[in-house]
Amino acid sequence: MDQLAGKVAVVTGGAGGLGMAMAASFLAEGMSVVVADVEETALAAAATKLSAGRAGAEVLPVVTDVTDPASVDALAEAARARFGAVHVVCNNAGVGGHFGLAWEMPLEEWRWVLEVNLWGVIHGIRSFIPALVAQGEGHVVNTASLAGWSGPPAMSPYAASKHAVLGISESLRAELELSGTGVGVSVLCPGMVNSGIMSSERNWPSRLGAEPVVPSSPLVSGVQQLLKTGTTQGDVDPPTVAEAVVEGIKSNRFVLSTHPGQVADAARSRLSHAEAIPAG
Repeated sequence: MDQLAGKVAVVTGGAGGLGMAMAASFLAEGMSVVVADVEETALAAAATKLSAGRAGAEVLPVVTDVTDPASVDALAEAARARFGAVHVVCNNAGVGGHFGLAWEMPLEEWRWVLEVNLWGVIHGIRSFIPALVAQGEGHVVNTASLAGWSGPPAMSPYAASKHAVLGISESLRAELELSGTGVGVSVLCPGMVNSGIMSSERNWPSRLGAEPVVPSSPLVSGVQQLLKTGTTQGDVDPPTVAEAVVEGIKSNRFVLSTHPGQVADAARSRLSHAEAIPAG
């Protein structure tokens, strides 16, 4: 899809951070945008901000819980009802989760992170891709992370979810290419980007009970502080990532990242471990 003007994009997790930056970049390309988020107040404010100063810009906010397949179906229906078709789908909604050791993580923490980061992508695929295939045109961007290439300590649920998103995206791209659908797939793998990802506990669902308490240990607190600093005081802002997404869609690149060197280093590290296994 080298021409985006006049097309329609859907972005989940669009009320702030990477999602809102993607929406702004799509509008700058002349697209109409559907922004989805579970935070209703923040979503309304984002839609107002995205529309401001852009004559003729069409922004449709839709409150969406990506953990609920019916809610994602409703998002797809709302987008098609308003614009007739969807061309770009960014399954971007995600949470950082709480910090802790894998064997001490409450089951509710695993469930929350996987429901949002992994099942949110699965629901987006099931709700949107059939229509993209039917129209013979489209592109899907699934947000993974550098943590999809290496597993940071104290964040096992997050790492698990992002590894899964990377694998699903790779399989999905191959399936769509080999089927001759005309639908592309990219996986977004940023490193540390200034965003609100590490304060996502604000959206902890009450249905899962009490919010987990982060254990006080030097390892956990050290990782927590490193990542919170890196995602609030780093040198990469969301618009830079959004530019990479737009370029990646136009060129149909698979892996998109503002930190390609870190992605390559993580891949080489995995390879070095495999190469160290004696031949049997």
